[in-house]
Amino acid sequence: MRLPSLSLVIGGASSGKSAFAERLVHATGLTKVYLATAQAFDDEMRSKIALHQARRAGQGWRVIEAPIEAAPALAAMGGEDIALVDCATLWLTNIMLAEMDWDEQATGLIGAMTGTAAPVIVVTNEVGQGIVPETQLGRRFLTAQGLLNQRLAAKADLVVQITAGLPQVLKGALPEGVPR
Repeated sequence: MRLPSLSLVIGGASSGKSAFAERLVHATGLTKVYLATAQAFDDEMRSKIALHQARRAGQGWRVIEAPIEAAPALAAMGGEDIALVDCATLWLTNIMLAEMDWDEQATGLIGAMTGTAAPVIVVTNEVGQGIVPETQLGRRFLTAQGLLNQRLAAKADLVVQITAGLPQVLKGALPEGVPR
């Protein structure tokens, strides 16, 4: 099964988007590369990371820890690989907490996603359906994430929204044989 060069899987927290993206990767038969953007700053995040790792255990994933430097990792991939970037939301969080220019970094990341020989699936959180954050940093993040998601969706040939574990195609078409 062939996927487009860039696919976006978007949904709310704990909606099943990572599991769906992993099923897409498996269906291609390509060499699986997982670009992990999460950083474990507390026990809750360590537990969440452990659950994701356990779900992928023994399935032949090559993991690249890329909390900020995902673009160079993508640039190094070949056509026999498929990259799963999980996730753009945590990547953006890391960029903003490091006080880097998120817009400039996003331009570089999207360029790497569209310029690599490997198909790329990127997971991201839909943040525009919740409440407006109380803090200035939270509001800046909400705006930046919304803009990043729009840029990713504009470049992607396949955009799938996950709600309660169920995929709904927003742009493009799922290839034949994709497990739902």
